Amino acid sequence: MRDLGLLVIRLGLGVSMMIHGYPKLLNTEKWEWLGSQMVHVGVNFAPEVFGFLAAFSEFFGGLFLVLGVLFVPVNLLLFTTMFVAFTYHLNQGDAYSQTSHSLELMIVFLGLCFTGPGKLSLRKRRS
Repeated sequence: MRDLGLLVIRLGLGVSMMIHGYPKLLNTEKWEWLGSQMVHVGVNFAPEVFGFLAAFSEFFGGLFLVLGVLFVPVNLLLFTTMFVAFTYHLNQGDAYSQTSHSLELMIVFLGLCFTGPGKLSLRKRRS
């Protein structure tokens, strides 16, 4: 049942991240704004590149999460993207209700790094 539970989590979160990232990936005009949020973690150069990477991480990270491939790197990318979102909301002075979503996702993506994708994935198994 553990593997089925991990599949449900992967499908739910992965599809959600894909839906969240898809419009950002297509809207190249938004990349600069997205990437400029890196200033909250001390990075203030190449905002278009970082914006694209955030959109890419959300969409393709979600896809790879669903498939269960490149599992730890994908979860670390998604964790990092949510960390930047979390620091953005903190620096905006947003209420906890606005910061909690990214904080909760950070915790889940970090936790998934330790569980692995489970047996119901497309990853190669080691002998």
